[in-house]
Amino acid sequence: MVPPAESRARVLLVEDDPLARSSIERVLRGESYEVDLAPGAPDALALAAERPPDVVVTSLAAPGMDGLSLLVKLRDQDPDLPVVMLTRPGDIGAAVSAVRAGATDCLSRPIDLEALLLAVERACEARALTAEAAELRRQVREPDGEGLGSLIGISPAMQRVYRIARQVAGARATVLITGDSGTGKGELARAIHRRGPRARGPFVALHCASLAESLLESELFGHERGSFTGAAEQRRGRFEEADGGTLFLDEVGEIPPAMQLKLLRVLHERRFERVGGNESISVDVRLIAATNRDLTADVQKGRFRGDLYYRLNVVHIDMPPLCLRENDVLLLAEHFLRRFAADVGHRIEGFTDEARAKLCAHRWPGNVRELENAVERAVVLCDGPIIEADQLAIGAGPAVPVPLRIPGATMAEIERYALITTLESTRGSITRAAEVLGISVRTVQNRLHAYGVAARSLRRSGAA
Repeated sequence: MVPPAESRARVLLVEDDPLARSSIERVLRGESYEVDLAPGAPDALALAAERPPDVVVTSLAAPGMDGLSLLVKLRDQDPDLPVVMLTRPGDIGAAVSAVRAGATDCLSRPIDLEALLLAVERACEARALTAEAAELRRQVREPDGEGLGSLIGISPAMQRVYRIARQVAGARATVLITGDSGTGKGELARAIHRRGPRARGPFVALHCASLAESLLESELFGHERGSFTGAAEQRRGRFEEADGGTLFLDEVGEIPPAMQLKLLRVLHERRFERVGGNESISVDVRLIAATNRDLTADVQKGRFRGDLYYRLNVVHIDMPPLCLRENDVLLLAEHFLRRFAADVGHRIEGFTDEARAKLCAHRWPGNVRELENAVERAVVLCDGPIIEADQLAIGAGPAVPVPLRIPGATMAEIERYALITTLESTRGSITRAAEVLGISVRTVQNRLHAYGVAARSLRRSGAA
């Protein structure tokens, strides 16, 4: 009956009676379940949103909202969430109503704790089967290479991303995702998490650039009550919240030097102390980091610790900019069109030929996020069955340079053209250009030296 240690299923217990709550919590924890406690419905909804549970055990008479209404709201947040309802003695009508509303199981008070454990175990098994079925559906959808999780693309650049992501998903190795803003680094991190053995564990994300250094430390490691002004109670940090799952650190290149050292220690020792605390806390967390900065250059300039960079960069995945994914622009546009049309209740069949040409001609400096926003606006403005070119609020932008005349150009000229245009697309990043072209960084550097071109001049040119 004990769930596997690595799954560490999370149970949300909603019970206002302190004695019953304590008794049920003790039994669940004794069977290795993680338990979150909520005395009433408002706390339960907040906890379910912050730390999604695998199963909910709730009293029918949950304070602040009756149990059936709470059940409906919980299932609105997560349609597949199993809920075990605790009803009053002999209240058959309430049990029938709960099952009709979507409850997985109903138990009458006084609670038989063995029966409760069995109900929770069955609910967890049902949850696992649902997740497995969803994964099988994804595998049916993905064999042609059109996507990975919520990522969509058939371009060779995205095929490389999918291949590495699938290989690394089952490992514990730290992953560093690089790429421009708007390329989908966060979606890739979630896809890796969902395909791995930690899929049932939490996925916790933190945007490192949005917090001051003092707040960043508390967000990462938590704090003790009274550790600083305003710390009215103990608080768990993101590392603790991600225990048994994945922690995604977005814009990790913005972490200040002092915090870089503390993060390095956690990655090395897998333990830390809360701010203002002395207790050493151990965690089992898979770390995925992302940045739009060139961390190798930052290491050379002393802005980022080299030892931390190598800890983060065990597996490197570079998300290509949309301008290098020509085959994906229309595929993504059609996907966004279907999604936004369904949201607003419009029946829109597609794009006119002029609109499709406009989508293909644009260089998309804002990447997938810019394309998504452009299609959403067009859907809102569209009052017919098809989107016109003038409803796409994008400039034609600089067209992709016309290739050299072939035949008529030498191999050296073709090689130079391919190298320079690729470097323009990667904003002067030699590392990313080498990956796109399938050659070594040293080869790129040697060719640039032979051509008398500096990569930084291409970066300053403002090419997408």
